[in-house]
Amino acid sequence: MLKCGRISIANRYLGGKCPARYTGAMFRPILIAGPTASGKSALALRLARVLGGHVINADALQVYDCWQVLTARPSAEEESQAPHHLYGHVGRDAAYSVGHWLRDVKAVLAAVDGPPIIIGGSGLYFFALTEGLADIPATPAGIRKRATEATADSLRAELARTDPATAARIDMANPVRVRRAWEVLHTTGQGLAAWHDQTPPPLVPPGAAVRAVLGTDRDWLNHRINLRLDMMMATGALAEVGAYVRGGWNPSAASARAIGAKELARHLHGALDLSTAVHCAKIQTQKYAKRQRTWFRKRMCLWTRVNAADTDRATERILKSHG
Repeated sequence: MLKCGRISIANRYLGGKCPARYTGAMFRPILIAGPTASGKSALALRLARVLGGHVINADALQVYDCWQVLTARPSAEEESQAPHHLYGHVGRDAAYSVGHWLRDVKAVLAAVDGPPIIIGGSGLYFFALTEGLADIPATPAGIRKRATEATADSLRAELARTDPATAARIDMANPVRVRRAWEVLHTTGQGLAAWHDQTPPPLVPPGAAVRAVLGTDRDWLNHRINLRLDMMMATGALAEVGAYVRGGWNPSAASARAIGAKELARHLHGALDLSTAVHCAKIQTQKYAKRQRTWFRKRMCLWTRVNAADTDRATERILKSHG
């Protein structure tokens, strides 16, 4: 077991005393991916307290300032226990892509004075961070409007016909990924796969970081999802969605994709009773978690698997890897 003076790391995070600043490879990044409701934020906070680290968000919805409760963003009390970055720093109507996030995280990594602990459920963010991201030009408003107005099936069919290389690489069942690939092809005349083949070196090479994925039992996770959504409802999720709706409901906006927002907005518009809306939100969250687990299994097969249900052991394994 790793030591800090005479006190083991295991004792250290369970209450033992060690110097506040970690002394071994203090700036080596720790990357923690996991499905929604798997306990990523609590694990990251525990690691940050042990290491004197900084928690950095890699969740595509927690960047928006309009969502706190519904996206389970860290609370003010949690943020007071360790520095947190890239949470709630983007306006609800702002265009924000993985490229924007990569530029933001680069600036944070250059400025932090302790180990960066990057956590989230957005697999594409981690892919860009560790594999690199092509510098694709921004999509013009006219092309984006055409993509938004077209059906997902029509975009999918055109993409499969005109850019089979990209169609073979992306999740064609994901309408957001299909729309993005279609936009890139029509904006640049070059497919997304071709752009990725020209990708520059990654900001954080895989071997330079500790990479961990939280593994979960499906039933355990679904139970947590249901409990968490009930807690969200008890702590203001409906009011939060109400405030968003009053600001103008645009279902195609990136910020409107917060899981559960659409269902609760339908209730506020009179299309669903509240219990049905909550039930539907739970089902959609479970489906989202399943898609996340599939991504992690296929695209992060070389990452260390840690058991989300055993926080102590997960913490110790990551600390040992960090060295």
